[in-house]
Amino acid sequence: MSVHGHDTGHHDAGLHDTDLHDEESHGSRKGYWIGFGLAAVLTAIPFWLVMTMPLANQATAFVIMAFAAVQIVVHMIFFLHMNRRAEGGWSIMALMFTVVIVAIALSGSLWVMYHMNANMMPTQDMRQMG
Repeated sequence: MSVHGHDTGHHDAGLHDTDLHDEESHGSRKGYWIGFGLAAVLTAIPFWLVMTMPLANQATAFVIMAFAAVQIVVHMIFFLHMNRRAEGGWSIMALMFTVVIVAIALSGSLWVMYHMNANMMPTQDMRQMG
């Protein structure tokens, strides 16, 4: 009837449902490898774009930001296991917070890089100073 003062009949049925739910929400080895492969490709392509410079500077920056956004989604799905089945669906507040923080980080990074480039002292002026 009870073990340690708890009714085990009803609790066991709930435990099995929870175990099934946990197995579905946690990743498999195959899922981790797929996520790793996607993350590697989504890192290698922007690296190649920067090293070979096939696009204009602004276009390269926007393509890299797009790849970064896709990589965030890959990490959320394959490594953080955020899907419609996990914990009753994606927590909309956590997702909104993530989007806001990413937008601030990406726009701030672009702003800083632009202004650092625009405000850098040209090499001609440095030679005149010496």
